[in-house]
Amino acid sequence: MPIDPYILLLLGTVGLAALLPARGTGADVASGASTAAIAFLFFLYGARLSTREAVEGLKHWRLHVTVLACTFVVFPLLGLAARGLEPVLLTHNLYTGLLFLTLVPSTIQSSIAFTSMARGNVPAAICAGSFSSLAGIVVTPLLAAALLGSSGGGFSADSLVKIVLQLLVPFLAGQVLRRWIGGFITRHKKVLGYVDRGSILLVVYTAFSEGMVQGIWHQVSAVRLAGLLAVEAVLLAVMLTLTWYGGRALGFHREDRIAIQFAGSKKSLASGLPMASVLFGAHASLAVLPLMLFHQMQLMVCAVIAKRRAHDPGAATTPVPPVAASRIAVGTAPRSD
Repeated sequence: MPIDPYILLLLGTVGLAALLPARGTGADVASGASTAAIAFLFFLYGARLSTREAVEGLKHWRLHVTVLACTFVVFPLLGLAARGLEPVLLTHNLYTGLLFLTLVPSTIQSSIAFTSMARGNVPAAICAGSFSSLAGIVVTPLLAAALLGSSGGGFSADSLVKIVLQLLVPFLAGQVLRRWIGGFITRHKKVLGYVDRGSILLVVYTAFSEGMVQGIWHQVSAVRLAGLLAVEAVLLAVMLTLTWYGGRALGFHREDRIAIQFAGSKKSLASGLPMASVLFGAHASLAVLPLMLFHQMQLMVCAVIAKRRAHDPGAATTPVPPVAASRIAVGTAPRSD
C-alpha cells in the first residue's frame, strides 16, 4: 500500500525541524506565522461549509448522531481505558497525545473518498464529516479541558480563550462572509487546498521546533513508538468493528453503514494539528505524534476495506450517488484531512 505523499511532506517537515529548529527571533516569527495560519485555515473551513447542505443533511439525523457518538463518546472512552497502559507501554506524554487523538473530530475528504469507493451513502458521509468538524471546534477543547486538564501542557481557561479567538471566531467569520466569497473559494479550491496543507506544515514545523529546543524527543524510544503503533492498531480495529456491526444492530442499510464506518472510525489531521498547537504549546510535538501515525494507519487500512466493500454481493447494484462526482475523483488518494 503506497504511503500518502502528504505524510512524506509532514515527515520531511519534522526532519527539518530536527535539523534546523526555529530559535530566538526565528521562533517568534514562526510562532506568529503559525498563529495567523491557523486562524486563516479555520476561516477557510467556515467559508467552505454550505449552510444549505448542512440543513439538508439534518434529515438523516440518526446517522449523524451515530457518527458523532462514535467520534466524541466511544473514542474518548477507549482513550480513557488506555490509561492502564501508562507507564508500562506508553510514557505520560505519549498517552496524553493518544488521548488527545481520541478527542479530535472526524475527517471529511477521506471519509467521502472511501465511502464512494465502497459504494456507500456519499451525501451522508459529506454531512457527517462536516458536522463532526463543526462540532469539534467546540467539543474537542471542552473534552480536552475535562479529560486532560493540567496534563495537556499547561491547558487552562486561557487555552479556551485562544481556541475561541484562533478557531471559532475565524470559522464564524468565514460563515458570515461565505455569501460574498463562496464563489471565489469554489473557483480556487485547488490553490486554496495548497494553502491548507502549507498552513498545516507550518504548524508542524513550529510545534516540532519547540519540542527540539525543549529537548522533548529524548523522552521517546523506538520501543515506546512500537508500543504506540500497536495500541493505535488495536484502537482502529475496535472502532472499525464497532461502527460496522453497531450500524447493523441499529438497523442501518448497507450504504449508511459504510458511511458510518468510514466517518466514525477516523480522526482529522487537518483539524487536530492546529488545535494541538493552540492547546499544548511547546508540548505539541509529542501530542500530535500519535495523531500523525494514526492518520497514515487509517488511510492504509480503510483503503483496503473500501476496495473490499466495493466487491460485496450487494454492491454491484448499488449506484454511487451523483454528488460524489462533484466532490472527489473516485479511486484517487484522499486528501490528508
